[in-house]
Amino acid sequence: MAAKPDDSKKRKHAPAAGGKSAPKKLKSSTDKVLKKPHKSIKQLGDKKQQPKPHVPVESKRERRIQAKELAEARKKKRKKHYTLEQELASLWEKMRTRNIAKEERSRLVSDALKKMKGKIPEIASSHVSSRVLQTCVKHCTQDERNAVFVEIRPHFITLATNTYAVHLVTKMLDNASKEQQAQFISALHGHVATLLRHMVGSLVVEHAYQLGNAAQKQTLLMELYSPELQLFKDLISAKEARLVDVISNLQLQKGSVIRHMTSVLQPIMEKGILDHSIIHRALVEYLTIADKTSAAEIIQQLSSPDLVRMIHTKDGSKIGIFCIKHGSAKERKKIIKGMKDKVGKVARDKCGALVLVSILSIVDDTKLLSKVIIRELEGILKELLSDQNGRRPLLQLLHPNSSRHFSPDELAALGSSVPSLVTKSPSEVNETETSGLGEAGKEDADVTESSLVNEGGKKDPLTRRQELLVHSGLAEKLIDACCEMAEELLRSNFGKDVIYEVAMGGADSILSPTLDGKLETLHGVIASLAAHPKMEGSDEQHLFEDFHSSRTIRKLILDSPSFACTLYEKALKGKCSIWAQGHSAKVISALLETSSAMVHKLVKKEVQPLVDDGILKLAK
Repeated sequence: MAAKPDDSKKRKHAPAAGGKSAPKKLKSSTDKVLKKPHKSIKQLGDKKQQPKPHVPVESKRERRIQAKELAEARKKKRKKHYTLEQELASLWEKMRTRNIAKEERSRLVSDALKKMKGKIPEIASSHVSSRVLQTCVKHCTQDERNAVFVEIRPHFITLATNTYAVHLVTKMLDNASKEQQAQFISALHGHVATLLRHMVGSLVVEHAYQLGNAAQKQTLLMELYSPELQLFKDLISAKEARLVDVISNLQLQKGSVIRHMTSVLQPIMEKGILDHSIIHRALVEYLTIADKTSAAEIIQQLSSPDLVRMIHTKDGSKIGIFCIKHGSAKERKKIIKGMKDKVGKVARDKCGALVLVSILSIVDDTKLLSKVIIRELEGILKELLSDQNGRRPLLQLLHPNSSRHFSPDELAALGSSVPSLVTKSPSEVNETETSGLGEAGKEDADVTESSLVNEGGKKDPLTRRQELLVHSGLAEKLIDACCEMAEELLRSNFGKDVIYEVAMGGADSILSPTLDGKLETLHGVIASLAAHPKMEGSDEQHLFEDFHSSRTIRKLILDSPSFACTLYEKALKGKCSIWAQGHSAKVISALLETSSAMVHKLVKKEVQPLVDDGILKLAK
């Protein structure tokens, strides 16, 4: 059966009656777009054969030049003095060379200053023009420098806060006369606190503070104390050095001063601007009048790894000692960990070494100290032995708070405390405040300082020293280094103190009896060096004749009978008459001046005849 046709397909319409077809529909414009006319293969072939228009290909060099020209045009529109800066840069390249003649440089500097005249405050903010100006200020004449100063004087504060212009301001300060310096510091009046809160502006205030005299420094500091002193310049007097005296003489309200200083110092500390000595001084003065709560908050805030940035100044090291003394164990741990990999640099610094001394005298966590501080000191031990400041932490462990190794002012700094946080009696607090001002010349000062230096530590001082010096292995390495460098240390102005303390076994005989064998070896090394014969015509003096070594050996003979016996047996037996004159005579006379009967019995037979004959004189 055949399939039926598909009815779904559209059928063609039958033509209308009359035999005429239906009219066609007109095509719309959209239909023309959608249905493009079909092109034949021949037409396509003809199009391919048509040549393309020639477009010139630019090289990389040409494109670079065009980009540079475009950038130059944009800079000219954006920068008012762009052309001038380009001219100055070309002059600067010539004037800053080392092999240029002085007259030629002066001519180039004068040309540059003439071009900049009247525009210096505007172009000083540019990184190019600022460098040109610095070179010009350095090499120009005094009259030209004065002209630059007059031009920028009304704009000091604006320029001081600019990243590039600040270098011109500091350079002008370095080359300014006393009158110009005074004018600049006067221009800072009323802006000191604001500038100290600015990362760039604080550099200018600190630079002016470092260059100023005592009265000018006090002028800058006073603005941080009270709003009255900030507004009325006539109230400031250089006679009152301490904040306590300023409050009493000007009858200021202590609470108002504390609130004002808190509002000034708090933003500075929050921004981390902690490197400047003027801020350190202000913090020390603040802690002298602050109540217990305010002082504790400041100590807590400063007890962080950032404290290491402050201890390079005298007042900064005092703040470091305050934080160690009054901080909690957790805060002390933060400070010590912040010194990791910086202990060597801190130890070599005059003020930083005192903070290390304070840490070794107060902190009870000897395991942490051995891990962070002692290990780092061991790595540079030989360098520290002859260093004026680096030896101090070692001397503190060997002989704590000795007036031979620390000046009265340094001992006073180690003994100073924050008055509101101290737990001593009022009379001792007054003594501490007095010693903090550098007036520690009394006979009983050592007792007060010794008691205050260990404030905050619960561990017995001798036990702490043994753990840090002997149990950590530092003492053994110290003796080995002294044996290796014995002659160099004996002749050194600073090393002689270290080798003396080590050879004596330290205060309280801390190295005995654990390291008695090592100490005998050190005594033998020194005696062997002293046993070398006297060389006539040699440039190097013998140990008995050298200024430093002869006095160190004499002191060891007087204080250590075991060393005196070793030295006599190895170096002086049968040779005392040779060394009975000159510097060496002091060494020989010490054999009879010592209080040891054992030494007297050993040397009397040989040395006493020299005294009887008048060859050798004993000290009275």
